[in-house]
Amino acid sequence: MATVFKVQPTRMELIKLKRKIKMAKRGHELLKMKRDSLITEFRSLLEDAKRIMGAMADKYEKALQKLALATAVDGIVTIRSIALSRQCEPRFVMHRKNIMGVVVPVIKREEKIVKCVVEREYGVIGTTARIDEAVQAYEELVDAILEVAEIETTVRRLIEEIDRVKRRVNALEYRIIPGMEETAKFISFKLEEMDRENIIRLKKLKVKKAKKGG
Repeated sequence: MATVFKVQPTRMELIKLKRKIKMAKRGHELLKMKRDSLITEFRSLLEDAKRIMGAMADKYEKALQKLALATAVDGIVTIRSIALSRQCEPRFVMHRKNIMGVVVPVIKREEKIVKCVVEREYGVIGTTARIDEAVQAYEELVDAILEVAEIETTVRRLIEEIDRVKRRVNALEYRIIPGMEETAKFISFKLEEMDRENIIRLKKLKVKKAKKGG
């Protein structure tokens, strides 16, 4: 529903209002362009998100299988001992990047998560290939989780921005611009009405003067 604005029906107000209408229409076009660009970016990221999340799910299944095999053959006590020997947690820092005015996170690993056997904290002599494969599978899973967290947050923020821009586009398109245009029509009508009244008044004055002169 258009919003009609309360203004004084003067020529100056009409000039100001026409300028505002022009600016609002320009802003509306720019916002539509931004909305369309954000939607294009979102669709592109959505495909990446599906791929990354699918890869994470596969790595999760693989990690479970590797752990189950290592537990069955090498024993739960050995697995727990290996788990307790891991002292270093994955370290990463959060950076930011800008996508069309939307600030999204970038996760930078301070050190690689997937390591070779000799880089791990536990001793390699007393372990088996099954345990090494299980550890590597979980390292790959943690790396995949970080990647999913990054793209999931990016997609969510893009959705929020798209919704915000859509609301502004709709407000301009269906309320603000039509309201200003209706107000401009009202002012033009009032000015024309005042002009007609002035013309009639002038004619009456001329008639009176003519009668007096006669």
